[in-house]
Amino acid sequence: MSSTNPANKNFTRDHLFDCKGLVALVTGGGSGIGLMITQALVANGAKVYITGRTGSKLDRVVQTYLEGPDSIVAVPSDITSKEGIAKLVSTIEAQEPRGLHILVNNAGISSATLETAVSSGEEAKKNLFDAEASTFEDWTSVYQTNVPQLFFTTTALLPLLKKARDATPGWSSAVVNITSISGIVKSPQHHFQYNASKAAANHLTRMLSAELAVENGIPIRINAIAPGVFPSEMTAGDSAGDQKSELATDKYKDKFPAGRPGRDEDMAQAVLGVVCNQYVNGEVVVVDGGYTLATGR
Repeated sequence: MSSTNPANKNFTRDHLFDCKGLVALVTGGGSGIGLMITQALVANGAKVYITGRTGSKLDRVVQTYLEGPDSIVAVPSDITSKEGIAKLVSTIEAQEPRGLHILVNNAGISSATLETAVSSGEEAKKNLFDAEASTFEDWTSVYQTNVPQLFFTTTALLPLLKKARDATPGWSSAVVNITSISGIVKSPQHHFQYNASKAAANHLTRMLSAELAVENGIPIRINAIAPGVFPSEMTAGDSAGDQKSELATDKYKDKFPAGRPGRDEDMAQAVLGVVCNQYVNGEVVVVDGGYTLATGR
């Protein structure tokens, strides 16, 4: 959209959210929130690399949502180890001599659910300690995927993010960590492990942004988006042939102000705002339809 008044040209959506010429990487970009973000970026001109463990899912995304030749590039990867992350970095470095403008750390997993409604200490021990699903291994697996993965993926890509910043006048490269309101609310929501990992991811975002921009003067912005209820394989259990998931809206009608799950467009507007606004750094942006207002955090 263009403005009829030249004085307003910098306020058009095409100018404010223009991603043409930018290169992005979205981890876990094959479904759910990662796919929403991939669509938002590619629809506004970015070239987007998507990662995930299942190549067939990534290929379906490319076939279904491509905007032009190589506008979405599938890179099957396991980024739960430094070796896997290093391999991914080498792949992007070989194909993108100008570097990487946008990193979205979206890949993550949930944890086993535990019954938290108890009436005695003995019952609490039974549900939280004795339960077969309550293990050190589950805690470790969830934490490893949801926290160290963000740290190592971000730090491994810092040279490429800095390179893109230097090659693009007026641009400061952006890292966006997709965390969760589960890391903000006091309720464990039946999964202490997951909520604790997301709280750590929110704080890691703040620490990295402060360490880079404030302590060391590296002009790379690091923010987080903490979504509420959005349709994904994690919340809905599966996805359709287009890699999209659905949630019944009636379930949420009276639970929080929006009265519905988040839509694709809600996430798209949030990520474009955080990515394109060069004045936002070190923030955790909550996109939850008022969920945390209703729970009082």
